[in-house]
Amino acid sequence: MSALSSSDSIGEGLGATPRNAPGQTKLWIVLDFLTILAATLIAIAHELHLGPIAASKRFLAGTLFQAHSTPILLAILLGFSIALVVISRRFHLYTPVRLNSHLHEQHLSFRACFTAGLMLTGTLYLLHASDIPRRVVLITVGLVTIALSARRFLYRILLYSRFNRGIDTRNVLIVGTGPEAHALRHHIESIRHLGFVFKGFVTLTDGCASIPSASADVVCSLDSLFNQARMRFVDEIFFTVPCERGVVQDVLDKARAHGIELRVVPHLYGGLAWNAPIEYIGQFPTIPLYCGRVPEFGLYLKRALDIVFSAMVLVLFAPLLLLIAMVIKLDSHGPVLYASERIGKKGRVFRCLKFRTMVQDAEIRLAEVLHMNERDGVLFKVTNDPRITRVGRILRKYSLDELPQFINVLTGDMSVVGPRPPIASEVKEYKLSHLRRLDVKPGITGLWQVQGRQDPSFDSYVSLDVTYIENWSIWLDIKIIMRTVGVVLAGTGS
Repeated sequence: MSALSSSDSIGEGLGATPRNAPGQTKLWIVLDFLTILAATLIAIAHELHLGPIAASKRFLAGTLFQAHSTPILLAILLGFSIALVVISRRFHLYTPVRLNSHLHEQHLSFRACFTAGLMLTGTLYLLHASDIPRRVVLITVGLVTIALSARRFLYRILLYSRFNRGIDTRNVLIVGTGPEAHALRHHIESIRHLGFVFKGFVTLTDGCASIPSASADVVCSLDSLFNQARMRFVDEIFFTVPCERGVVQDVLDKARAHGIELRVVPHLYGGLAWNAPIEYIGQFPTIPLYCGRVPEFGLYLKRALDIVFSAMVLVLFAPLLLLIAMVIKLDSHGPVLYASERIGKKGRVFRCLKFRTMVQDAEIRLAEVLHMNERDGVLFKVTNDPRITRVGRILRKYSLDELPQFINVLTGDMSVVGPRPPIASEVKEYKLSHLRRLDVKPGITGLWQVQGRQDPSFDSYVSLDVTYIENWSIWLDIKIIMRTVGVVLAGTGS
């Protein structure tokens, strides 16, 4: 069974692709508050010709203006912040950015700031707060408008660049093969900023309307929907034809169990979609019946930890990296780095970097050592592999050959902590349950590296990876990193 498909994640918890649910919405709201505070301090510093530090001290001490104007300004700014957040929510500016166009989002952002700004200036007029310079208010509103628009624009640029690389996209299956199904497929494929990847059509059972299914892109029937969804790392399922209530209810229950989101193109479905909000995918109306919860804030913290930790390692160990490169070059012929194709999150293929530890023709000589495999089933491991160079044995003993993978972490292909990235030949041998390992980004180290070396079986390998995915937390990542340091220093690497 081949499980190779491109792009990014399924299920709840660590394996889910981030979207603007409660966690991320709260993060955007906090950033809006901080933006308003920063814009106010800049406006005050400019108006009163103060440095940013002096302006901040006087602002916090309440001595910027005469009498009680500073507390009044603080209260009004708090009201402005709340008004901006409420209006932004009303305009759906905290919903997934992929669901709106960039220009539409910028238009709504400007309207939200302008409306909240009018409320701010109107409040100042009614309070007769003449000690507060009006230019401070106008500059603040202007800076907030520019900052929020710029932030949303830059975020989209970063998001679209990740979509183009197949990262953070959402795989979809479409139930139905009629005109609506093909129209939806064309829609999500033609509007790239939506970030969806079409994975196939699903034919219907007897409980649904009879629709011709001659499309070459039909991958299964409704009976085997969730097996295919697992194999294709599907994030969302779209219903485009009316079915009996019981059929849709059964799919909905299974979607919840598998952590896959379910949407329908508007039909009543016997009451299942009553009072449900319509959410537009581009210009295509859909009704979400189930949306999984994702720990967005935790995932952002994990990514921040990856970037900071990887950057620190690459900078601090730069002399060691250079020394290793020189020694490898002197020890044997061939390139310093070895880039092998590995299977990452949701079957996405990427080039995993390592220091070369084998002779240059190691892949050609693989057949010579296949009979020496010390692992069971899928895994391949030879302790005294004759293809390993003298320097390579030392690098592997202390896991130094994996240092270049911190570059993969910075580019977003890997994480510091996670399941090890398998090669394609291993994934082809996976059973359906083994694909759970590919729900998250692969890591340089993981639970197996620090806990499971005494049991080298593949079942133990998968079990520890699944345990990590289902019990993930930032604190667990930190503990694994700390224990990895001990493993490396002890020289128990491969």
